[in-house]
Amino acid sequence: MFRKLAWVAVFYTFIVVVVGAYVRLADAGLGCPDWPGCYGELTPHHARENIERAVDAQGGVHGPVSLGKAWKEMFHRYIAGGLGLLIFAIAVTAWVQRHALKQSPLLASGLLVLVMLQAALGMWTVTLLLKPVIVTLHLLGGLATLALLVWLALRQQAPPAIVAATQSKLRPWAVLALLIVVVQIALGGWVSTNYAALACVDFPVCHGEWMPRMDFHHSFQLVRELGMTAAGTHLSYDAITAIHWTHRVGALVTLLYVGGFAGVLMRNPQLARYGVLLLAVLLAQVALGMANVLAGLPLVVAVAHNAGAAILLMTMVVINFALRPRPIS
Repeated sequence: MFRKLAWVAVFYTFIVVVVGAYVRLADAGLGCPDWPGCYGELTPHHARENIERAVDAQGGVHGPVSLGKAWKEMFHRYIAGGLGLLIFAIAVTAWVQRHALKQSPLLASGLLVLVMLQAALGMWTVTLLLKPVIVTLHLLGGLATLALLVWLALRQQAPPAIVAATQSKLRPWAVLALLIVVVQIALGGWVSTNYAALACVDFPVCHGEWMPRMDFHHSFQLVRELGMTAAGTHLSYDAITAIHWTHRVGALVTLLYVGGFAGVLMRNPQLARYGVLLLAVLLAQVALGMANVLAGLPLVVAVAHNAGAAILLMTMVVINFALRPRPIS
């Protein structure tokens, strides 16, 4: 029963992460500018008059506030609240059944702490008006929750039979591949939260050059407002270009290293299926990233790119779990 609960939480969290990406990419992050309600109400329906006044004040429905965007934002909050309750149930079960499960409940407890931090980041995302570092941390927190839930669910199953020498040899390379994926996801989050996805609209070059003019000094300042530098001036297009270009370089590094690691796995009969899965997910993710640029960031492709990042992360967690040291029985 605990195993089923853990896997339900994995799939539920994946949905929450993808819906969160959709809300961000649909520019609905400020659909309800307060938290946890919407203009102090439980639903956008009850806040309809306030939303209509906000729409009139911004000059139409094409601004950050509209009834449709409010429903998108609140739907994400509703399902995120459901995830919090689900992880609370997992944590309680892990403590109550810790002797029967023969596992420490600390991972489940850590997940509960993480989801509470996620709630706080969700609040700050709105109340601090989409400050890039907060939005990026919120994205990473959601993916960290997903990754840890995958690890928790895998612990409830019989480990795959892999030769110990193979595990020991490949484990450091798998950890490095996971870290590279995490860094690349963070760079992708920084691109999204700074609206830099179309800073370069050509590919593989950027503005017709391999090394366009860029401003790295201001592009990765963390403590600043959206669209502004830390000094309070407007963020230049050169800084936005630097953010996008860095993510492209990260994508190349990820493709070469993680793709090479997938090739190594495919040459081992015990790990071939992991290698095939990893390579397929990686190539699909690269293709979606290219399509975002060449097609002008269509919403469905952008959301799929975020979902692909989550799937790539889960795949790396599964591989690292398979190569982990076995406890001595």
